[in-house]
Amino acid sequence: MACLSAHAKCFGDVRQQSADSITVCKLLAEARKLPASTNLPLFFAQKFIGLPYVASTLEGDAKERLVINTRQLDCTTLVENVVALTLCARSRQYTYFAFKHALVDLRYRGGVINGYPSRLHYFTEWITDNTRAGVVAEVQAPNPPFTAVQTVKVNYMSTHPQSYQALREHPEFVGVISKMEREVSGGKYRYIPKNAVANSSMLRQAIHDGDIIAITCKKSGLDIAHLGFAVWKKDGLHLLNASMVHKQVVLEPMTLYQYLQKHPSHTGIRIIRIK
Repeated sequence: MACLSAHAKCFGDVRQQSADSITVCKLLAEARKLPASTNLPLFFAQKFIGLPYVASTLEGDAKERLVINTRQLDCTTLVENVVALTLCARSRQYTYFAFKHALVDLRYRGGVINGYPSRLHYFTEWITDNTRAGVVAEVQAPNPPFTAVQTVKVNYMSTHPQSYQALREHPEFVGVISKMEREVSGGKYRYIPKNAVANSSMLRQAIHDGDIIAITCKKSGLDIAHLGFAVWKKDGLHLLNASMVHKQVVLEPMTLYQYLQKHPSHTGIRIIRIK
């Protein structure tokens, strides 16, 4: 698990504020006193509700470095912060150092920061790398409800380098990113089509509170459109996410079924469980 890696990491220069270490230590101290039955991913995710949505908080540095930002979140950094906190609490490592360690392991291929291309930019590769590390597992059964198959084909970054500051400033990275995209492409993953995201006992058994929901899409060159956490309510499944629409972290008031229908490019959901 991420917080228990045997080797000590050299984090180098870290972009962070004192408020981040205060927040992390406070949350881990609270988690230390929780009963064993607590759903830790939901506990931590709910603590971020109301914080502002800010895109691209990991970008803008001349050299790739660990960025810790618990004050402003996008959908990916919300997921990474919550997973890192969960791993630390489960492994009883209640320190800021352990959190940083977990975040590096989650965010970078093989847990090593080696320039911009070493970051896990596509969520499919994030799942694969963290599954290999024993941190998460993708749920792809039973069938139904996992009746559809996504064949991943990613190339958005290498075909739109002007959209990424690091690729504009370092065109030599584009070839490295393109190679990674070819390695990720071709993978097949079972998912639940959006019209099947129902308030049923079958779905409640397949998807657990606190599971990571990765919304699949048909936008060319991309695999996943958005991320969040599963929250079951009486009327069905809801998404706790860092929302660009609401401009903050929210538990969506509408059901996930309703949410998906409002986005024509969304095709369904993949389910990732923190181990």
